[in-house]
This record gives sequence, structure tokens and C-alpha cells, in this order.
Amino acid sequence: MTAHRDTSPGGWLYRLTPAGPPPGHPPASSEHTIAEATEELGPQPVAWAVEVGRRLAELITRELPELGEGADQFRTLQMGTESVVLQALLLLADAPARAGATEEALLGDREFARRRVGLDKVLRGIRLSHGELARVLMSACQELAPPGEHARQFRRVSEILLGYAEDFSSRMTTEYLAEHDRWVASGAAAREETVRQILGGEPPQEETASSALGYPLRGRHVALILWNDTEVTTPTTDLQQAAAHLLRLRHCQATLLVPTGRTSLWAWGALSPADPDDARVEPHEYPGIRIACGSERSGLSGFRQSHQEAEETARIMRLNPRTQPVLYYADVAVACLLSADLPAVRRFVHDELAGLAVNTAHAEQLRETLRHYLRSERSLAASGAQLHVARNTVTYRVKRAQELIGHDVATRLPEVFAALEAAHVLGAAVLKPAHDGPHGSASRPS
Repeated sequence: MTAHRDTSPGGWLYRLTPAGPPPGHPPASSEHTIAEATEELGPQPVAWAVEVGRRLAELITRELPELGEGADQFRTLQMGTESVVLQALLLLADAPARAGATEEALLGDREFARRRVGLDKVLRGIRLSHGELARVLMSACQELAPPGEHARQFRRVSEILLGYAEDFSSRMTTEYLAEHDRWVASGAAAREETVRQILGGEPPQEETASSALGYPLRGRHVALILWNDTEVTTPTTDLQQAAAHLLRLRHCQATLLVPTGRTSLWAWGALSPADPDDARVEPHEYPGIRIACGSERSGLSGFRQSHQEAEETARIMRLNPRTQPVLYYADVAVACLLSADLPAVRRFVHDELAGLAVNTAHAEQLRETLRHYLRSERSLAASGAQLHVARNTVTYRVKRAQELIGHDVATRLPEVFAALEAAHVLGAAVLKPAHDGPHGSASRPS
């Protein structure tokens, strides 16, 4: 932070403050990038840039979903837009700034090339971002700069942003084309194309595909999908190490790892004939990494089916971030099937559980007790042992749960149990907000 703030042409920039409350998510940029910008601009303008960077990423995703659809892709896009806003502020404040595209934006650019997002869409996203950034900067300038300075400051913002946008677009185009050429020339592009053909249901001959992948497609497979936690930046190499380790624990004879972005990975393991069907392992902790596991399946169709199950499991994990960091399809199969139509399953849970379908700790305790009670064939002793509570406690909780549901669960046992499973796996995605209260719902309609 320097003494030229009050006398620099862009002095009004140092008075920028975010419009909303502090964000519930951290900046997408690295700590080093944020610290450097804060040193030059101050904490409030940097917080403003983080807020605007996220809004730009949301705008681009609405207009061009392929650029930021999915938590990992959005995070990468946000990292680029946030760095663009910070760079623009540094240029306008006459502070030291890098020319052209930032390294954060180039990381996303390379990912777009590998994901085969068209260059025309990337350039359109850049135009959307710079247009909206110019608009919000002009608005802030009108509010913060002295009235007599408005015309001069508007002209300065326009000229600097125009030059920056031209340099930025040129550098992004050059890097995109270079990364595209590198990707196509590598064996990774051919492997990914073969995998996508198999998953799309139009595979080449099994032997040809096995040769192209360097992976045996006969026998039994288990598929994984890995991605980084949205609050943590995890390089793809760490995802590959986690996948390889987990598949080694399953005694896989061969593995296939396919990065699908900067922070996501598809993986398969060829199981040993001696490995028991759907064997479970206790995985080690993989900080910042989420892993969805498909079931053991056989042959070319099994390669595809296990991956589809891993995709369904990953969808559940994203719907409910409180799920375990490593989750198996077999444990959430019912919830996967039920949640194909999320609004419908939400209505189903509300109808079947009534006052028990509330997102509170107390309601969750009652639901879990009733779920264990029904799973153990209504054994008070067995469910008490599983929950580590006395049988009298189970009796009380089951009675209270049935009061909130509004009827004896035995009259609709399959439906109530399915609703409890859905609530257990999907959590807040299918429950009523806590402020509705445990009595805020009528019983199931007739």
C-alpha cells in the first residue's frame, strides 16, 4: 500500500467496498495473489474484486454453461474472472500489474482446450466478462469519484479496459491454440476419445479399444470419479495418486486414469479374479478430495455401467456435501433412483415424514433412530446397540418420531423407510428449512 493512493488518477478505486455481506466462500485466487493485491489496493477493494469476480463467473455460466457448469469447472472459471478484476484494478490504480492474461486465467484457458470447449465460446465469455466489468466500474466511478472528475475517469476506465481486453483476448487465443495442439498430439487425447466412445454406447472393437487405452476391457471393473473439494485447490496429480492408491487397495491388476479437467478425474481398475465381489476397503484420508465409487461390473458394458453408477454417486455427494468423502454406489442406490426427479422426491419426503422432514439436529436424531429401528426389523436392542443408546431412549425417540409423522409407520412401512433413506442421504436438498419448525407441515395428504 503506497502513499500515491490519494493523488493517483484512480484514487477513487481505493474506496471500493463489496455490496453484500462477507462471502461464505474463500477467494478463488491463491493466497499469494490475494496478498499481493491487498498490499497494493487494500482489503476492501480486494473484497470488492472477489465479489465481482464471482458475479462475472455466474454471468458467464448462465450464458455459456459449458464454461462453468459443475462445481470444479465453476471454481476454475471463477479463479480466472477474479484475477481479471484484480488485474484491472491494479492497472487503473497505476499499481504494478502483469500484462495480458493472468496465469489464473490461462489455467482455465488450457482446461477449456482440453475439454474441447470451442474457442468461439471462450472468446464470447471474455467479451461478456469485460463488458460487465466495464459497467460495474463505471457505476462505482460515478458513485465514488468527485463529480468534476467523472468524464475524465470514464474515459480513462474505457481506454484502459479496452487495451487490457485486446491484450487479454490475444494471449488467451494463442494459449488456447497451443494447448489444443499439445493435447491432440499427446496420447491423452486419443485415450479420452476412446473412453467417451465407450461411455456413449458406440465403442470400437473391444481388442482395438483395449490396445488404444492400454487397459484390459475384459473381466471385471470398478470405476471411480474424483474431484477436489470446492474450498480446496487440488492438482490433478494428487487426484491420480489418490485414485491409484485406492485401486491398489482393491488389488487391481491394471488402472486407467483420465483427467477431465484441472481438478477432476475418471478412473477404472481391472479387478483380480481372486478379489471378492464388491469388496470394500477402508481408504486412507485424502484431504480435499471426494471419491465416488461404482460397483464391480464385467466386460465392456460393465466398464460403462460402473462409471454411470459413480456419476450417480457423485451427483448425490454434490447434492449433500455432508456425505462421506469416499462413497459407494451400493450404499446410496435407493437415493440415486429416488432423486432422479429431485422435486418429486422432495414432495415424497415431506408427505411421508410430515413434521419429521425438517432440517434440524433434533429431527435428524429422531429420523436416524427410526431408520435404524426399521432396518433392524424393529428391534429396540439392536438399534440401541447401533446408536450406542439405551433401549428406553430408542423407545422414546421412535414414539416421538411417529407422533411427528402423524401415524403408525407400520401402515406405510416401505414408503416411510424409503423417505427416511432419501432424507439420510440427500439431507437438506429434500428437507424443509429449520425455520419451518417440526410442526410446520400437515400429515400426508389422503
